[in-house]
Amino acid sequence: MSVARTFDLLERYRDLFNKSDVLAAKRDGEWIKYSSRDYIDFATWFATGLLELGYQKGDKIITVSNNRPEWNFMDMGMAMIGVVHVPVYPTISADEYRHILGHSDARSIIISDRLLLNKIRPVVADCPSIEAIYTINNIDDELNWSEIVEKGRISCDNNRQKLSDIMNSITPDDVVTLIYTSGTTGTPKGVMLTHQNLVSNFIATSKVQPLDSRHKVLSFLPLCHVYERMMNYHFQYLGISIYYAENLGTVTQNLIEIKADGFNSVPRLLEKVYDKIVATGKDLPGIKKSVFFWALNLGLSYELNNRGFWYDWQRSLADKLVYRKWREALGGEVKIIVSGGSALQPRLARLFWAAGMKVMEGYGLTETAPVIAVSCTEYPDLKFGTVGPVLEGVQVKIDDDGEILVKGPNVMKGYYKDPAATAAVIDADGWFHTGDVGILEDGRFLKITDRKKEMFKLSAGKYIAPQTIENKFKESIFIEQLMVVGENEKFASALISPNFNQLHFWASKYKIHYRDNEELIGMPEVLKRFNHEVDTVNKTLGSHEQIKRFRLVCEEWSPQTGELSPTLKLKRSVISAKYQHVLDDIYGYSKQNGQPKSPAKTLIELPVILRQRILHSLTRFRGGEDHRD
Repeated sequence: MSVARTFDLLERYRDLFNKSDVLAAKRDGEWIKYSSRDYIDFATWFATGLLELGYQKGDKIITVSNNRPEWNFMDMGMAMIGVVHVPVYPTISADEYRHILGHSDARSIIISDRLLLNKIRPVVADCPSIEAIYTINNIDDELNWSEIVEKGRISCDNNRQKLSDIMNSITPDDVVTLIYTSGTTGTPKGVMLTHQNLVSNFIATSKVQPLDSRHKVLSFLPLCHVYERMMNYHFQYLGISIYYAENLGTVTQNLIEIKADGFNSVPRLLEKVYDKIVATGKDLPGIKKSVFFWALNLGLSYELNNRGFWYDWQRSLADKLVYRKWREALGGEVKIIVSGGSALQPRLARLFWAAGMKVMEGYGLTETAPVIAVSCTEYPDLKFGTVGPVLEGVQVKIDDDGEILVKGPNVMKGYYKDPAATAAVIDADGWFHTGDVGILEDGRFLKITDRKKEMFKLSAGKYIAPQTIENKFKESIFIEQLMVVGENEKFASALISPNFNQLHFWASKYKIHYRDNEELIGMPEVLKRFNHEVDTVNKTLGSHEQIKRFRLVCEEWSPQTGELSPTLKLKRSVISAKYQHVLDDIYGYSKQNGQPKSPAKTLIELPVILRQRILHSLTRFRGGEDHRD
């Protein structure tokens, strides 16, 4: 059957996929499954309940919730009567909640649990448009979403014709959701997406998805983000069962329990999987360790085409000895991993492909609902390091300055209550300006090189593309996050948030004693270790791109502490402001007048090449090199 609006998926379920586990979540140690019939009923009752409460087309409801089947029931119920769904991250600050609640003009808000309720309730007092707060979990003396469902169930027969008439009046061009951008560069903007935006995207991506209705996936990225949300519809369109992880800490356990065939991820999570793989190998004894790292290095050299008989024979052997165990650690059935949100290191894609878990890397933005291009697993001549061919129905061109421009049915209607901002990104010819810089390799494969707004010039006029450099450094198991700085300065520098789990393990191995992270990052052995990491990557960079100075910070950056967006992207302005005193020190500015002060004298402030010579002299004086790994 034809799907033109998101809620048409329900009719498709009824006609094509009569399943007992359309959606599932784990509660009190047991997986609770919802059938196709359950999904249709709960969505219909929620829609009818909203009608009974007086909600009309164009009204807005905010949800703040973890991933769960109820999210879908509410999402579809709202869409069926034209209510605009405004999903919001559970992890943002009170100020961001205040902005979104006030700006969206939402009539009500539905919150998953008591912890979030306590966080958000004080903000609601400042937002007069909010008429009611509902919770999903049962909380004493609080309105519950199930009351809306029950009201709808009781009145469903009486409202059947009314509901049908409203559904028939909703067009593909109607706004179905308002998604606030995660705000890495300022105040979040409300992106208006229509049924057509989302439907065109999940239908086009379904044509390159190798999984089908026989399979199941685990969902753990936030549904309030357009990437996971579109993929959520995408899986439903294909009849793929969706199981929601309990939390990020149980992902591996949940993958094993349900024997998932695939999952969506962001590159940082795949980097952590890789780090864990490497750490496992280092603990192996003798020949097992040698075989493990032979297989690892073999995987890192995997090619999509023209591998040759000898390589494929070795890979088959490595699969029996090593890769099979990696798959078993993720449940044994994972065939497809979809990666999005930021750039994936090509070496990770190579390794997962070699291990029998194909990675589909996608690229897009909230404003493009979101996918613009995706590396389809069966596409001929596919290239690692690109995000694949442009999606069917989407047009892409590269502007004179290298910016990626997009046109198609997936491009947003605009920013809510902000026509000026809309006009700034969608030109008179309908091209959306992504703000990303890229190229089309061989005229087909889109490759992203950086964010246009994040590129900067050194004082000598040389351009720096920070994301490209940062991704190289994050290949180090010792580096959790890194931000390149140096706009209008003589050279590039970096702030480094270490991988403290790895650093603690390393310090313990070499009997380095410390009280806390602040003391640890200042210890000579640690500085030497990071000098080595920086120097290693610098050898792969152009001279102007090399990190001449760096500073370690003792904080772990996260969305909760404000340095990262909910999708784990750097909030550069926040980080720069937080560590301005460190940046001033790196570049030798005095606090009094902003003028250069006397040259820095501590080891960490010296240019890397000079530090290397000093350390080399010191190790020679002590009687040998230090090869700690």
